[in-house]
Amino acid sequence: MNFLERIFKLKENSTSVKTELYTGTIMFLAVSYILAVNPEILGSTGMPRGGVFCVTAVAAFIGTMITALLANAPLALAPAMGLNAFFAYSVVSTMGYSWQIALFAVVLEGVIFFLLSASSVREKIINAIPLPLKHAMGAGIGLFITLIALKNAHIIKAHPVTFLTIQSFSGPVFHTAGISAILAFAGILFSALLMHKSVPGALLIGILGTWGLGIICQLTGLYQVDSAHGYYSLLPTFGEGSFTAPFREFCGLFGSAFNIEQWTYKYTNASGAKLLLTADFAAVCLAFLFTDFFDTVGTVNGAVVNTPLMEKDGKIPRLRGILLADSIATFTGGILGTSTTTTFAESAIGIRAGARTGLAAFTCASWFLLSLVCAPLFLAIPGFATAPALVIVGFLMIRSVTFIDWSDIAAAVPAYLLIVCTVFTYNISDGLGAGVISYTILNCRRKGKVHWMLWLVSLLFIAKYICF
Repeated sequence: MNFLERIFKLKENSTSVKTELYTGTIMFLAVSYILAVNPEILGSTGMPRGGVFCVTAVAAFIGTMITALLANAPLALAPAMGLNAFFAYSVVSTMGYSWQIALFAVVLEGVIFFLLSASSVREKIINAIPLPLKHAMGAGIGLFITLIALKNAHIIKAHPVTFLTIQSFSGPVFHTAGISAILAFAGILFSALLMHKSVPGALLIGILGTWGLGIICQLTGLYQVDSAHGYYSLLPTFGEGSFTAPFREFCGLFGSAFNIEQWTYKYTNASGAKLLLTADFAAVCLAFLFTDFFDTVGTVNGAVVNTPLMEKDGKIPRLRGILLADSIATFTGGILGTSTTTTFAESAIGIRAGARTGLAAFTCASWFLLSLVCAPLFLAIPGFATAPALVIVGFLMIRSVTFIDWSDIAAAVPAYLLIVCTVFTYNISDGLGAGVISYTILNCRRKGKVHWMLWLVSLLFIAKYICF
């Protein structure tokens, strides 16, 4: 225990080993869906799914562990949702680049990020964001992860007219989407009741309880497996070859970013290193760079706002270490063979549950490493089981809107735009852009309200929307 105290300064941060181990486990369970989703998305490019599973776990382990040891911060890193879709569906499928050169773009982006982080540019940008926008980030990310939870739990679904609607509970979908939604909603109420009663480990109990109830439903026939539509068995299966095949594919992915012979672009005759000189490739790198940069800015701010991890003036201690860890994780993930690795918004679950140091991140990273040998177990935990924890944390985060002065229109309207655009664009970066641009314009004539760095960020966002 003294060893852990020296490394993570537990007493100084008013926490304990038990709390950090628990919150790190909660954090992992909230983020672990990426182990199932990332192989599906990147696999569409031709990358081996088993190998992508392994590299996802390894990249998450390395990124989260670096954050734990370098920054002593309770943040989880993994291949980012959104950026993995951009990698697969835009860069590879639409633009026509091979996945190998897309990986090289990720590596290059990570190196640039590292240089920016080492020079404190990213740190200065984060500290220049006004406090009302930081409070709005917390609320926006809270709603954002709630939306993700409701979608993954099948409580809501897409609709051609109203965009979103409630799940249907009748007909053939009852035994798949319908029962998943019912179980998730029951899990939300159960978790809320546990929180109300101040039961220790409420979020973890809610996850495991919802999963256990789902297993009972599967055994009784209420829940039916339909793998073709994403409704997998809730019972872990340890079949022959379930461990060795993914590791062989992982070895094949390692270093693919530097396989110049595989660098191709279907819309020109260019191949190999010539592709690095094209305007399209520059646009790909800039898109990766910009989105990752501001996703991290929004996520880190939103996760720690109104917690002991943020100082009263809105600054974040150990911020440079956090950003350096994030950038190292990005280019390391690219070398290993996955899309951009970055800080996850779901880190807020651990922080709101009491995580205060890198020991929580260390615990989360350890679970990612363990998932390599227990893949069938972790992949059996369904989205509807983790949804209750995400929804409860979203509720805790939305309360940060009470710290915004809604009578100050010049500050409140940008905060409002940041929140709604984060949710309705399904993108933290775009939400931040709407908030920063509107805040800069509305407060440009108020002395001392707009830092010069905010002008620069606003211009960068405007350039992004014009060019991409």
